[in-house]
Amino acid sequence: MTDSLEILLTNDDGIDSPGIRALYDELATVGNVTTVAPADDQSAVGRAMSYEVEVEDHELGHAVHGTPSDCIVAGLAEIGPYPDVVVSGCNEGANLGAHILGRSGTVSAAVEAAFFGVPAIAASLHIPQDEWPRETTVEEYAEVAESVRYLVEQAPDAGVFEHAEYLNVNAPLPEDGRAPMEVTRPSHVYDMEATRDDDGVVSLHDNTWTQMESDALPDPEGTDRRAVYEGRISVSPLTAPHTTEHHDALDDLAERY
Repeated sequence: MTDSLEILLTNDDGIDSPGIRALYDELATVGNVTTVAPADDQSAVGRAMSYEVEVEDHELGHAVHGTPSDCIVAGLAEIGPYPDVVVSGCNEGANLGAHILGRSGTVSAAVEAAFFGVPAIAASLHIPQDEWPRETTVEEYAEVAESVRYLVEQAPDAGVFEHAEYLNVNAPLPEDGRAPMEVTRPSHVYDMEATRDDDGVVSLHDNTWTQMESDALPDPEGTDRRAVYEGRISVSPLTAPHTTEHHDALDDLAERY
């Protein structure tokens, strides 16, 4: 790739977060980066859309008073320039497992881009449960930003996006040495529960994060959670229209109806 590469950058943590700054600085070394990102934190909004948003100038580009999906539509359809690739992140906290794909604003921005036919990469940094929440620094995102820059440069020409519409990248916190990269599939482990207090308030608990601190992690080899748990950078190639293969049983039901 050359410096003529056009990159649209967004996130869900907000345009002032350290993760998007790290990606901006790294991606600016290989292309022209146009940032269209939420003005404030939009974590876990999924593909929610506002349809009408205010946009303000920002030192990194454009701050949108809306969701990550708003940012992608506005960036691709109006603000421009039209990109070769969309990058979303880097998120503070991992986006691991199949169940998280529809919740994450970071991943949802990549999905929105995929429906436009633009290759996309979502990137997240795992923060251990015993350190959450805490203030992260730009420097802590350096390794995952480098891995995203590598994929932005290499994946299109290698034909990756002929088979995948977007990549979901998750990295552990950096340690001594360079973390290896592993191609993974989203884990199907799901462990949600709910409790109600005396005032009738129901609290939802995602126990999959607690599992990440356990020696008895249930995820098999080859999954995204297993890779990050063992200190590797996970890259899951994914497609946006979540459809199944031909289904004879459903065909039969439809015919009988």
